[in-house]
Amino acid sequence: MKEISVIAKNRVGAFADVAEALGKVGVNIKTVMVNGSGETAVIRLITEDDVSAKNALEKAGMNPRVSEILLLSMRDRPGELAKIVRKLALAGVDLESVYIAGRTASGDVEVAIKPDNFGKAASALKK
Repeated sequence: MKEISVIAKNRVGAFADVAEALGKVGVNIKTVMVNGSGETAVIRLITEDDVSAKNALEKAGMNPRVSEILLLSMRDRPGELAKIVRKLALAGVDLESVYIAGRTASGDVEVAIKPDNFGKAASALKK
């Protein structure tokens, strides 16, 4: 799964610019997380077409970064996410980002995780 990140100046309308650029080319946003801190905003997106999204954002003058992420499905119960991130921590995997990406038809939660080491993360999650 791919995640597109845009680092922007933290200002009114920063995310609106991103959303409009994608809407103009017909790219649907499946998941978004926007985090502003001081002067900087980080916008993380999962879209239905990461190539078109990247191109549209570049055309709009932004500098998008496309990265691999893990998309995990888990039961929607207290403590389930804690079990997963603890496994990763015990394996020495650092997490750059974690956020709820959506729900499955069966009601499970989809969680997007961006680990610093995919191999270690995959091994830890198989245990």
